[in-house]
Amino acid sequence: MSQDFHRFLEDYRARYPDDVFLVKEEISPDQEVTALVWTLAAQGRYPLLAFERVGGTKVVTNIFASRERIARLLGCDVSRIHATYQEKARKAVDPKVVPNGPILDSVEEKVDLTKLPLLRHFETDRAPYITNGLVCAENNLSYHRAMLHSKTELATSLHSRGHLWRLLQDRKQPLPVAMVVGAHPLFMLAASARVGFGVDERRIAGGLMGEPLQVVKTPRHGIAVPAFAELVLEGTLDPEASVEEGPFGEFTGYSSNRTTNTLFRVETILRRRDAILVDVVGGSSPEHLNLSRVPRESEMAEKLMERFPSVTRLHYPNSGVHFHAYVALRARREGEARQVMLALLGWDPYLKTVIAVDDDIDVTDDSRVMWALATHFQPHRDVLVVEGLPGNALDPSASSAGTTSRMGLDATRGPGFQGVLARISDAAMARAAQILKR
Repeated sequence: MSQDFHRFLEDYRARYPDDVFLVKEEISPDQEVTALVWTLAAQGRYPLLAFERVGGTKVVTNIFASRERIARLLGCDVSRIHATYQEKARKAVDPKVVPNGPILDSVEEKVDLTKLPLLRHFETDRAPYITNGLVCAENNLSYHRAMLHSKTELATSLHSRGHLWRLLQDRKQPLPVAMVVGAHPLFMLAASARVGFGVDERRIAGGLMGEPLQVVKTPRHGIAVPAFAELVLEGTLDPEASVEEGPFGEFTGYSSNRTTNTLFRVETILRRRDAILVDVVGGSSPEHLNLSRVPRESEMAEKLMERFPSVTRLHYPNSGVHFHAYVALRARREGEARQVMLALLGWDPYLKTVIAVDDDIDVTDDSRVMWALATHFQPHRDVLVVEGLPGNALDPSASSAGTTSRMGLDATRGPGFQGVLARISDAAMARAAQILKR
């Protein structure tokens, strides 16, 4: 396959023209991109958006807003996203170092970040932000928002306190990194993988692509970055400096001030000659949620189904940002739904609420899950709550110490349920379909 984002975009536009929204007129980089995404979403439309002129730059965004599009990236049906992602990720392969690539078209050691094309996504954002900042450091890839601090510096946040934070704290001296802004979507998806410390997500990118990720080494620190990346910022993270950063519109839908106030000193800018700004829509947009959710959801689905064969499907709804999950199962024993919910609440530190339903309920349809909750659930009997657990740093309802409670709601019918579903006969439904064809 081609690992070139430009080739991907050309091919996708040719194959799925109705799923690409092209904007040729000049668009302001101050919120107008986000406004268009939100307006389309209000109409139930989630296309890939390609802008010809945003402050003089081509911009592509909303790539991951649609699960159908993610399924096409993985080469599967929507119902097979979890299994296909896991199958491909397990075929991880070491990246292949190549001598050259488009990202080396321009190597600039005289850094002026004020000339970079940056978007302001929300009126409440402190400044224009890089939302697709994929930081490469040693054997680690992770996403971190970044805003302009000076001509040669960005202010970023490592608030997830993940592997990059651990690397920075363990080192206690400037940490060489390279921030990739734009690359093939499968590389972007791989960077969201939940893996152990020291596991290189570049290997997972190769698994998703079905071939080794082609990388070049950055000129100053020798960090492996995609040879077909659009833009790369090479430099160091300072473990001692503290800079103003935020607020920024986060996945909760709230503008968040929670940050590690980390300073990124940029020493080299690498970019391809015809670079496109590949943006990730911020806030509680479907793109922001899906990009980080699909790898985690896939891992959780696999773990649940291995441990509990009665589980048939798992879904994290957009309405619950990263904090809700719906799980469908064929419960064989009383209390089995509780056991499944406790396992999921324990495995995924983001989750606050899990709703368990029977396997005839479509967990991708909020209204059907709410119907099951309304008709099968009794609050005095079917709720479990666990208090005082570590929560997500961006949860606006968490305590000042970052703790949260978690809840499981058993909306399965359970033993002894007496209800009989009202149904229409197959013959009547066939007759209705025949009439509507006229």
